[in-house]
Amino acid sequence: MSVSYGAKVMALSLLCASMAGCGLPRSGPNKAEIYRGSVLKQGDAFVVQVNSRVTRATAVTPSYGFSNGFLNAGVIGSDQIAAGDKLSLTVYENVKDDPLLGNSGQRLSQLNELQVDGKGEIFIPYAGRIKASGKSPEELRNEIAGKLDSQTPDPQVIVQRIAGDGSTVSIAGEANAQGIYAIERPTRTLSTMLARAGGVKIDPGQAIIRVTRNGQTGKVWLQDLYQNPALDIALRPGDQIVVEKDSRAFTALGATGAQNRVPFETQTLSAIEAIAIVGGLNTNLADPTGVFVFRNEPSEVANAVLGRNDLVGAQRMVYVLDLTQPTGMFEARDFLVRDGDTVYVTEAPYVQWQKAIGAITGTTAAATSLTGQ
Repeated sequence: MSVSYGAKVMALSLLCASMAGCGLPRSGPNKAEIYRGSVLKQGDAFVVQVNSRVTRATAVTPSYGFSNGFLNAGVIGSDQIAAGDKLSLTVYENVKDDPLLGNSGQRLSQLNELQVDGKGEIFIPYAGRIKASGKSPEELRNEIAGKLDSQTPDPQVIVQRIAGDGSTVSIAGEANAQGIYAIERPTRTLSTMLARAGGVKIDPGQAIIRVTRNGQTGKVWLQDLYQNPALDIALRPGDQIVVEKDSRAFTALGATGAQNRVPFETQTLSAIEAIAIVGGLNTNLADPTGVFVFRNEPSEVANAVLGRNDLVGAQRMVYVLDLTQPTGMFEARDFLVRDGDTVYVTEAPYVQWQKAIGAITGTTAAATSLTGQ
């Protein structure tokens, strides 16, 4: 027995209705569903409309810098001797016969490549072990001459630092030329040493410079280092310098040009810049009144935003941007996105209508095809 046309249409309609009950495809929750998650409606997140006060309260950016131990360290003398250095010693003795250090008839004696040991000392015949590290060649010359003076009349001593291997720093990470570099007259500060290593091989706006000294670490943005001379710290032997790429990122979802995890390209990133980076709003899908930023906010910031003082621990916050408002674009320009944020753009209401109509149109077409059988 053949199935009637009306029965076929009814069956397809019931199938469509059952599919609609499961929800049409979409990129995420709509505005109403997000608002239903608000604390005011027994949800677990605070939903806040962004305004100038909220923008000021949430304008928290990473603050890098150096402690006083780094900032107050003076530039070391370019000729200061350190453990590991190599020295050249020349002694002129004021005698014709039987000199103390040289052969008979030889007034000039040379000791080349004297290695300053791990204790910072060197050994000089007839003068013994002498502390050399921390002294300039002139200071060491005077001390050696004083020790030899009681054994040979009026010795004239010349001390030269021929290799500064003891006063070195290491440079690693995203530097153009990683390696071990001696602290010399032109490279006694952080910026000049970075220049000696060829600068950085990443975007300077994403470069962070980390310096570790005696177990203490400080960080600075490369751009801040160039713009603020006070951050250009003096180096010390053994400093470890690492060039790092900024690891901060946000996630873009919903009706945007692209849905992805996106790294920061600058020290600060506004909501409008974040949207632009992912290709802007999808003009066929996006609802410009429903731009949301999801964030776990520290309690001190959450209290400031909400005008409270009783919140403890990180709070789930949902910040709402309406780009259609008279000041909406300005608020989006001033509101800062932070590391770990999720920027979500809802679909316009009519998009779901279009999808529903498409589903109905598809059902009708299917019914029509059945009648042709």
